[in-house]
Amino acid sequence: MDSGNILKAIIFDVDGTLADTERDGHRLAFNRAFRDAGLPFEWDVALYGRLLEVAGGKERIRYFLDLFPEQPQLSDEEIADLHKAKTAHYVDIVASGGVPLRPGVLRLLQEARASGIRLAIATTTTPANVEVLLRNTLGSEALSWFEVIAAGDSVPAKKPAPDIYFSALSDLGLDAGQCLAIEDSDNGVLSAREAGVPVLVTVNDYTREQDFSGALAILEHLGEPDRPARVLKAPDESPAAVVDLALLRRWMDIS
Repeated sequence: MDSGNILKAIIFDVDGTLADTERDGHRLAFNRAFRDAGLPFEWDVALYGRLLEVAGGKERIRYFLDLFPEQPQLSDEEIADLHKAKTAHYVDIVASGGVPLRPGVLRLLQEARASGIRLAIATTTTPANVEVLLRNTLGSEALSWFEVIAAGDSVPAKKPAPDIYFSALSDLGLDAGQCLAIEDSDNGVLSAREAGVPVLVTVNDYTREQDFSGALAILEHLGEPDRPARVLKAPDESPAAVVDLALLRRWMDIS
């Protein structure tokens, strides 16, 4: 691997980080799959927030069934089939334009590409979900923007295990200190930090009260020039920020 700690790559989480996909994307898709299967499950906004303690869609269904054993129980095969149906519904929801990018995401991606900073993805969601989100928010060419897409069941253990980050680092051929992760959840922070990758957090309604110990910085989003993001934690005293490469490099140097 290369040596040195100069920022060479940004590794993005997907759900809740690139876009607010959870509440009005994945949650709705799960509920539609449940109805199609004739199951009496209905995940409201509050319950889904609780279920997000577990990463991975199939794992989330199993967690729900463990929490509520009075509900009809499903085999692993039935859960896998249900999750496949849910993914199809999610693709339809995103393709309809119902899940826009979060503030600052496109701007930072464009700056990184123009500056030669490599881009990667490390996520627990399926490759199909990643592809449909990128295509429908950034265009069909966006898949080529990301040199590495580490997703879904490509590693043995999902976040908060560090496996997905170790996989991305290996494929990039970079050391952890040469990369920066952007995440939205405590599980994401734990995963990145266990792999040694510095991590910036952009919170959302589901995650803002979580424990992000070890994060480099915590913001409400990445910010736009006309809409700076409120900074909840940073290595300096910035009350608000528009996250660009210069700021990321400065914060990494301070830390």
